[in-house]
Amino acid sequence: MMIEVFTTNIQSEIQAIRVLEILEKNFHELKINFDLNETNLPYPCGHTILRIEGKVINTEKVLSIVNKSGFRCDILEDKICN
Repeated sequence: MMIEVFTTNIQSEIQAIRVLEILEKNFHELKINFDLNETNLPYPCGHTILRIEGKVINTEKVLSIVNKSGFRCDILEDKICN
């Protein structure tokens, strides 16, 4: 089982649900969820976590879907934000 973690600039639960529904239509075999972050820092330090779990994860397609939905999305990198 693989786990891929992305950062997004999705800020509300309504936005997260809308993107989640689109992702679930395209990847019905994957477990997908969001953790909304309550920080006021600008993206990428202030972000929402998109976590996807499954046997095969097409990261490029995930990035494309979220970006086409009007949001920023990147694979989580190890970094320190001030």
